[in-house]
Amino acid sequence: MPQERIEILSAEEVRRTVNRLASQIVERSGDLSKLVLLGIYTRGVPLAKTICDQIQVLENVVIPLGAIDITFYRDDLDTIGVRTPAKTEISFDLTGKTVVLIDDVIYKGRTIRAALDAVNDYGRPEVIRLAVLIDRGHREVPIHPDYIGKQLPTAKEEMIKVYLQETDGRDGVELVKG
Repeated sequence: MPQERIEILSAEEVRRTVNRLASQIVERSGDLSKLVLLGIYTRGVPLAKTICDQIQVLENVVIPLGAIDITFYRDDLDTIGVRTPAKTEISFDLTGKTVVLIDDVIYKGRTIRAALDAVNDYGRPEVIRLAVLIDRGHREVPIHPDYIGKQLPTAKEEMIKVYLQETDGRDGVELVKG
């Protein structure tokens, strides 16, 4: 049986959602000189860059941007199969900073738990917040995003597919059934 794909966010809706997330991060962060963004590989990295660019447009300030790979911090390496880790790129100290972790989709929360462990290897932030494009529910750990682009309750057998220009050649979000 073929998979059914339902468009959740168009390219324009992704753009608006990212702009809203950037505005919310600015509003809640207070002192922007302490703000840093960390994208979680794979799609959290280009998403973080887009949010960072939008903050620069809104506030005329350059926010430090990094990328974090959580492969070796995962608790499910035996079930996800072999993968080649990406290069964590954090060229600044996180101590005393407001760190906003950015990912495309939050599901069980295990990726974020691993990211929290990884962040601690790069300093001791004052606060760590989480921004996601899509929250699909079904948490297995007590983690909740601070900034949510769209809440989308899903069935466990359904999937969310995020497309970003930098990685996929287009922007959009689809619900995949079947």
